[in-house]
Amino acid sequence: MSKVRGIRGATTADTNSRDAILDSTSELLKRMVEVNEVQLEDIAAIHFTTTDDLNSEFPALAARLMGWQNLALLGSREMAATDGQPLCIRILMLVNTNLEQADIKFVYLKEAESLRQRGIEGV
Repeated sequence: MSKVRGIRGATTADTNSRDAILDSTSELLKRMVEVNEVQLEDIAAIHFTTTDDLNSEFPALAARLMGWQNLALLGSREMAATDGQPLCIRILMLVNTNLEQADIKFVYLKEAESLRQRGIEGV
């Protein structure tokens, strides 16, 4: 029986530029889908967050540019924690899947790998 599961991911942009945000976001989306064998029609919604130092583009645009036109996408700001990862993009992808919670693979790329290692990958 299919259940809604959350897949978390995080990455960093090299700079606060449109291209850097879109490139990093699309790389992360592709990897999250690949490692969890997600089909586009199984994605229920995607929530994107960015740190305050990223404001040159909406990360959700990367999904639209990938052709993901009929998905619910939402963007917001990440809490500004004093030890937070700069230039960080986080994604929570809600998917319909038969995978057990323990089988979901979270994806952390670039400098965001340190979030997983520090155990503060966020919600």
